[in-house]
Amino acid sequence: MSFLSTLYSAYAEIFLLVMVSVILIADLFTSGRTKTVTYLLVQLTLLGCSLITVATHENSVAHLFNNMFVDDLMSDVLKLLSYLAVSMMLVYSRSYLLTRGLFSGEFLALTLFSLLGMMVMISASNFISLYLGLELLSLSLYAMVALQRDSATATEAAMKYFILGALASGLLLYGMSMLYGATGTLNVNGISAAIHHGVPNKALLVFGLVFIVAGLAFKMGAVPFHMWVPDVYQGAPTAMTMLIGTAPKLAVFAFVMRILVEGLQPLMIDWSGMLAILAVLSMAVGNISAIAQTNLKRMFAYSTIAHMGFLLIGILSGTIEGYGSAMFYAVIYVLMSLGGFGMIMLLSREGFEADNLTDFKGLNQRNPWLAFMMLLLMFSMAGVPPTVGFYAKFSVLNAAVQTGHIPLVIIAVLFSLIGAYYYLRIVKLMYFDAPESHERIYMQPDSSLLISINGLAVLGLGILPSTLMSVCAVSVQQSLLLH
Repeated sequence: MSFLSTLYSAYAEIFLLVMVSVILIADLFTSGRTKTVTYLLVQLTLLGCSLITVATHENSVAHLFNNMFVDDLMSDVLKLLSYLAVSMMLVYSRSYLLTRGLFSGEFLALTLFSLLGMMVMISASNFISLYLGLELLSLSLYAMVALQRDSATATEAAMKYFILGALASGLLLYGMSMLYGATGTLNVNGISAAIHHGVPNKALLVFGLVFIVAGLAFKMGAVPFHMWVPDVYQGAPTAMTMLIGTAPKLAVFAFVMRILVEGLQPLMIDWSGMLAILAVLSMAVGNISAIAQTNLKRMFAYSTIAHMGFLLIGILSGTIEGYGSAMFYAVIYVLMSLGGFGMIMLLSREGFEADNLTDFKGLNQRNPWLAFMMLLLMFSMAGVPPTVGFYAKFSVLNAAVQTGHIPLVIIAVLFSLIGAYYYLRIVKLMYFDAPESHERIYMQPDSSLLISINGLAVLGLGILPSTLMSVCAVSVQQSLLLH
C-alpha cells in the first residue's frame, strides 16, 4: 500500500488541519469586528470536510497507521453529523459573540481544533489515538470557556472544567495502563482478542475497566461524576456552552462504542452492571435537580445529565438494536440542544442574557413563531409525541425491554414523567404568563431560518423517524460486524 493510499481515509482530518492554519493566517489580515471572511472560510472548511468524508467513504472497514485509525460507516456518519452541529453552532452564535466582542479568530480556530479532536476520537482504534483525540477536544474547550477573560464566572467555570477534566483524564489513563498490563496491547481489537483467549490476571483487567468507566462517566457528565456540568454550562458564554453540550456528545458516544463495545465486549457482564447504576443515578439526580433551577442553562445542564442516563440504557442493552437506538438518541439530543441554546442566544442582546426562566414569560405575545419553535423543542426533550424525542426514548427503552431490563425501563419511565414537569413549565411561562419586557426581538435572517428548520426538524423526524433510525442502525451494525 502506497503512502498516499494510506492517507486516503484521513483526508478530511488533514484538510481540516491545513485549513485551520490558513484561517489563523487569514485572520491576521482581516480587519473589522465582523470577521466575515474568516467566518465564511470556516463554513467552507466544514463543507469541504463533508464532501471529502462522503467522497472517501468505502463499504469496507479500513485500518490505517498501524491500526490506530479506523474508517468505517459509523465514523463517517458521526463525522458528517459533527460538521453539521458545529456549522449550526456558528450560525446561532455569530451575532451573540459579535455583541460581546468574542467573535475572534481564536474562537473560530479553537472550534475547528475541537472538531479535529472529535474526528480523531470517532475514528480511533487504539487507546493512544483515543486519548490524543480526547485531549485535543478537551484542551480546546477549556480555552474557549476562558475566552471571556473579564468575566469572573467564565474564568471560574474554565478552572473547574480544567481541574475536573484533568482528573477524568487521569482516571482514563490509569485504566488504560491497567488494561495494557493485563492484555499486552493498546489496540482496541487486540484487547478484545486477548480477553477472548483468556488473560492471566482477570482482577487487573476488571480494575482497569472500573477506572475506564469512571473516566467515561466524567466525560459524559453521568452521576456521580457530574459535578462540573451545571457550573460550566452556567458560567461559560452561551455559545461555548452550546458547543460543549452538542457535537462532543457524538464523539463521546463513539468513544464509548470503541472502548466498551469493540474493545471490552467480552467483559459486558461487568460493564453493563456499572452502566445500569450510572443510568439510574443520572436520571434521578438530573431530573429531580432540574426542577429546582431558575437558570435555563443550569436546567439544561441537569437535563443533559438525565439524557445521558437514557443514552447509557441503549448501550448497556448489549444488542445491535440497542447500540443503534443509543446512536439515534445521541443525534436527536444534539439536535434538540442546538435549538434550546440557540433560542437563548436569539433572545439575548447586548448587555442582557436571556438565560433565566422568567425571560421566556409571554414569549407567545412577543413572537408567536419563536414560542412555537421553543414549544416543539421542549416537547421533544420531554418525550411528548409526535416529536422525535418521544421516538428516541421509545427506541432506547424498547431495546432494553427486549434484553430483559424491565425494572430499569420502569424507573426510566417514572423519571421521564418527572422530567416532563420542568420542560412543560417553560411552555406555561411562554403561553400563559405576561411578558416582563416588550422589547422587539431582533434576529439575523440566517439565525431565524435555522431555528425554524431546527424546530420543524424535531417535529418532522418525530413523524417520520425511520430514515434516520435506519442510518444509525445500519452504520452501527456494519461497523461491528465488519470489525
